[in-house]
Amino acid sequence: MPLPSRTDAHPPGAAHSWQALRDALEHDRLGRGEWPTWLLLAGVQLAWFALLLSSPWLGLWPTTVLLVPLVTLWMSVQHEIMHGHPTRLPWLNKLLGYAPYALWYPYTLYRDSHLAHHRDEELTLPGIDPESRYIGDRRWHGLALPAKALRWADKTLLGRLLIGAPLALAGLAAEEGQRLRQGDRQAWLMWITHGALSIALLAFVQRFSVLTALHYVIWVSVPALALGMLRSFYEHRPAAAPEQRSVLNEAGWPWRWLFLNLNLHLVHHDLPWLPWYRLPEVYRQRREHWLARSGGFLVHGYGELLRRHAMSPVDSPRHPFAGQEPAA
Repeated sequence: MPLPSRTDAHPPGAAHSWQALRDALEHDRLGRGEWPTWLLLAGVQLAWFALLLSSPWLGLWPTTVLLVPLVTLWMSVQHEIMHGHPTRLPWLNKLLGYAPYALWYPYTLYRDSHLAHHRDEELTLPGIDPESRYIGDRRWHGLALPAKALRWADKTLLGRLLIGAPLALAGLAAEEGQRLRQGDRQAWLMWITHGALSIALLAFVQRFSVLTALHYVIWVSVPALALGMLRSFYEHRPAAAPEQRSVLNEAGWPWRWLFLNLNLHLVHHDLPWLPWYRLPEVYRQRREHWLARSGGFLVHGYGELLRRHAMSPVDSPRHPFAGQEPAA
């Protein structure tokens, strides 16, 4: 399919104005400094240990219910760390964010894949953007009907919550399994390290809480991954202009906290080095600028997505203007 025409969403002089805004924000990128991220980093991990150690008094399922959003929040903290917070030392940030509370994705894999996703000119392109859930024509025509039905279900909100995590984990297993079979040294070192830490974590869960290791895997880590996929459900869309591919979701405060303001996703993609606690202020001060820049890609909270797309696809799993992915 041909590339859709690019609309000029910005008035004359907007490019100069946008560059001036970027320069001003980059000059004062930290604002209050990094102490909110340090507090969050310590608080989430202390809360994880506190919940497990107090689980004999709390009970199995209350502990589980509290752990799921906490682990989702940890994934948001890891995201902040890989973008250069709370220090400017990548090796130290890696050390701070490596703990595998969410189990499935090694920190370095998550970091490298996500930073590649930030090449905005390639956003949403299947086979190029590592976080794209769209499919190009060649692959789509090669899918069996049940696989196509799963992809359509994944484009509904309830479907994403129910099958989004299993689909993502199946893709992870296929991609990383291929690297391991090919003898990729970096992949082997990464998975051995991650595996050892995950085993140690599950041994702690088994020994010091009322949860079993299997219970943590099935009822904490998978639901936490699924909850995190609520944020990414309609985070990006295909559009000719890269800046019109990322959403502005004006979500309520519980979701803003859980996702560390990444619901304002265009602001994050435009200013990926801006810390999480500055995103709302920057958005509020120049809301009309961001709305114009996004081409009107605005969602009024996750409740709107639930009402409109609980069982109705938000869009097509087929990318409208990416004909074919590169061959694997």
